[in-house]
Amino acid sequence: MRGFDSVLVVDWSASGVRAPARPSKDAIWIGFVRAGTPQDPIYCRTRIEAEAHITRIIGDERTAGRRLLATFDFPFGYPKGVARRVTGGDNPLDLWDWLGARITDSQTGENNRFDVAEAMNAHFDGPGPFWGKTHRDRWPGVPYRKEGIAFDLIAEKRACDMVAKAASSCFQLCFPPTVGSQVLMGLPMLARLRRQEGVAIWPFEPHENAPIVLAEIWPGLIEPAVKSAMAQDQTTPIRDAVQVTILARALSRLSADQLSAMMTDLPEAAREEAWILGAGHGELLSKLAQNDAPPAPPPLRDDCFAMPAGVDWTPVDDALAALRAGLHPVVRPAHCAVPDACGRILAEGAMARRANPPTPNSAVDGYGFAHGSLPPGDPVLPLVAGRAAAGVPYDGKVPPGHAIRILTGAAVPVGVDTVILEEDTREGGGQIAFRAGMKRGANTREAGEDVHAGAEILPKGRALTPADLALMAATGIGKVDVFERLRVAVISTGDELVEAGGAADLGQIFDANRPMLLAQIRAWGMEALDMGRIPDDRAALRAALDDAAGRADVILTSGGASAGDEDHVSALLSEAGAMQQWRIALKPGRPLALGLWQGAPVFGLPGNPVAALVCTLIFARPALGLLAGAGWQEPQAFYMSAGFEKAKKPGRREYLRARIRDGRAEVFASEGSGRISGLSWAEGLVELPDAAATIRLGDPVRYIPFGSFAL
Repeated sequence: MRGFDSVLVVDWSASGVRAPARPSKDAIWIGFVRAGTPQDPIYCRTRIEAEAHITRIIGDERTAGRRLLATFDFPFGYPKGVARRVTGGDNPLDLWDWLGARITDSQTGENNRFDVAEAMNAHFDGPGPFWGKTHRDRWPGVPYRKEGIAFDLIAEKRACDMVAKAASSCFQLCFPPTVGSQVLMGLPMLARLRRQEGVAIWPFEPHENAPIVLAEIWPGLIEPAVKSAMAQDQTTPIRDAVQVTILARALSRLSADQLSAMMTDLPEAAREEAWILGAGHGELLSKLAQNDAPPAPPPLRDDCFAMPAGVDWTPVDDALAALRAGLHPVVRPAHCAVPDACGRILAEGAMARRANPPTPNSAVDGYGFAHGSLPPGDPVLPLVAGRAAAGVPYDGKVPPGHAIRILTGAAVPVGVDTVILEEDTREGGGQIAFRAGMKRGANTREAGEDVHAGAEILPKGRALTPADLALMAATGIGKVDVFERLRVAVISTGDELVEAGGAADLGQIFDANRPMLLAQIRAWGMEALDMGRIPDDRAALRAALDDAAGRADVILTSGGASAGDEDHVSALLSEAGAMQQWRIALKPGRPLALGLWQGAPVFGLPGNPVAALVCTLIFARPALGLLAGAGWQEPQAFYMSAGFEKAKKPGRREYLRARIRDGRAEVFASEGSGRISGLSWAEGLVELPDAAATIRLGDPVRYIPFGSFAL
């Protein structure tokens, strides 16, 4: 559905007197956003004046070619059954015209709404349903109070009122809230507006291509935003003016997909009772009504990496538990088009806008018919003219005892519940013949048998895959709320490092960690920031950390994480007062420096590439996922038969570079942490427990494929 260029919000009034010349509450206020720009709210003293303003705006927008959504804060319909009692039919627009022919109004505000309500009550047995009046001794057909009115045949509230949790009833004419009087004085105005060129009424009329759409709204949906705006404005603003302004702003910020989700797939009751635009979507509207961007997550605490007092060597499980407890997402949510969302992390669960399949359809090329109309024996059915094809449905009903040509994917026509495969029939002379024994519903797919409209199809925190994009597209989702990409800065430290491909002097080595870590971060769908190689110079490292903290959400360093003279990462984090050095009981890799630098978490990894990768996979991977909004992710492991033998000492958990061959886990020939070739050779890790262990050929061992880490 196409979006709207302009949005109008009208706060209506049923007052019997003219509003003061000075703008005041409880009058008519109009909020307007044109082409994304909010206009000053319009104050109207009478309904006649307001209708003139609205008519002019509709004409101006139509002439300028701008599509307008005009919304009004009173019900567009009554509970099911009211229209039939009053007009003899179920069309709510006939009731609009009925009221338009009877309601009178004036420039002074004087009107006859109680007379008309009394005439409407005469169509019902017993007192009501309209109640409430200004004088006890007038309009005897209108009860003064609600007591004694039985809302048994006619409900007191509409289905949309229940969904939106609206407290008021469209039958209450007096005593705030006077919604019932607003309806009586508003619907005649809408009946006149409806007759203008290009105007459609949602949800009673086709509206997808209408240049002007009139819809019902309820400001209570954005009550949190209204309260916030009122509290922030120190000038004692008029609530009604604030309300229409920020509600118009919220509606103008809805995407075409969001509007479509609100305006389609409504319950059957909406055909007669109308519907409140945004009912069930109040939280979204309230957010869009705010001027500010989505709030930033709270900062991490300085002690987020703290271990219990007295802990020396930290077991792997304790280290993981501490990370999980101390961290939380640090990225904001953002909107993203579905085609661009692969690898992004959902900030909110994705809800199907439409069922899949949307209608019952055929699973094969063949012929469709009503199973209950089959004659005894082998059926011979005459064919109706035409056919049903995917995207070209049959416009009509298939009579009982007849069949229709139907193709794979075509919507099943009215009068059809079973399809027979073309190869199982013989066709000739405008008839088909086939053997008896077909089951009812054969070769058809039910509407929603895959996904029902409104169902959550993907949970919050999911990293979206190409298959997820297909699922969202198939269920009508065009945009999703995702987290912004986590920005991860990578720094290598050490005088001994030179860039790969450069000239290395005696005692120097090529920097292997930085390209490895940057590539891994990108593979995780995060934004990798290359901060370069920093020599063993504390001032230079401080400047690099300052730069990284200003540009990234997280910082990964390699080297300098221990407690030696040239271990500057640990030293600087200690100076900053947010340093924890974990001596983790694992092999390879023991020192892991953790801390905050200007609010950004820092993971100080070992300098050895093998240890750096193992620590990244075991510790940084789940931590970064949590910071990125994906939640804490445990790698998927499998128990495989050992293709090696090993005697392991107690005290440290060990990770061996491994791969699967012939159904067994084999490990790299050398456990030396300097053997970088083993990382390339391996396809996963074998994890050996903290305790002592003796592994023999064929024993079960825990194998974690690199794919579990998205490596």
